[in-house]
Amino acid sequence: MTSHDTPSVEEAGQSAEVLCAELRRSISAHEATIEALGAELAETNRGVVALYAELDDRAEQLRLATELKSRFLSYMSHEFRTPLGSILSITRILLDRLDGQLTPEQEKQVVFVRAAANELSDMVDDLLDLAKIEAGRIVVSPEWFEMVDLFSALRGMFGPILSSANINLVFEDPVGVTRVYTDHGKLAQILRNFISNALKFTQKGEIRMSAVGEADGMVTFAVTDTGIGIAAEHLGALFQDFVQIDSPIQKRWRGTGLGLSLSKRLAGLLGGSVGVRSEVGVGSTFHVTIPSRYPEG
Repeated sequence: MTSHDTPSVEEAGQSAEVLCAELRRSISAHEATIEALGAELAETNRGVVALYAELDDRAEQLRLATELKSRFLSYMSHEFRTPLGSILSITRILLDRLDGQLTPEQEKQVVFVRAAANELSDMVDDLLDLAKIEAGRIVVSPEWFEMVDLFSALRGMFGPILSSANINLVFEDPVGVTRVYTDHGKLAQILRNFISNALKFTQKGEIRMSAVGEADGMVTFAVTDTGIGIAAEHLGALFQDFVQIDSPIQKRWRGTGLGLSLSKRLAGLLGGSVGVRSEVGVGSTFHVTIPSRYPEG
């Protein structure tokens, strides 16, 4: 290598200064980028904090609104009970002829009043149950009971209604289960809702009640009818609060649309679930699946 190929000390120093200058510019650019990212992150954090604060505020407002609704439903339900009780008592006195004889037309009108009062009483009970569930005041009281006793009670309850109807209510023998350990009253309420619903929308044919024990320790109770059926697009909303299906028969029946919603919530309290299968013009099957033994603790 000749002396001409070796850079001088002066040239080497200039190259080092150039490298240092480039390095400083690079560091400065990176610092600016980091500072900008830091500022952006800080702004994002402020936005997230503000969003969480707003969500907390909305959650509190929703909690208060739900509490107010539950208190209102509970209060109104209790207030309705007294006048309804009076109306039902008076209709009972009239129909028992304790206050004198009735003409056929008068008897017809009193029976109509009694039916309307009973229907309204059922609505009040539904509203009160809804208020209790939302307030967390429902207590599950499990006990052992025989399936035959449950079916017998349901048969006795709906027997008078079916005596003048073109509908047969059939209770199939339970399969794979003879008794269960759960809240008898709540299970019976679910099944009553299913059977009542089937009766409303079945003009003729039959309603079948069945119970099948599953291999996983669950029991499925099903109510199958030969009624008008439900279109597929309506099935998803059936178990929501205050939902009623728009149909010619539905318009003849007043109600809160709470029966199926309450059944879903009660099934959840029992550790189970509800479901439905239906075909328009063929009929529907509503079912509830619960543990054969309520999971305490």
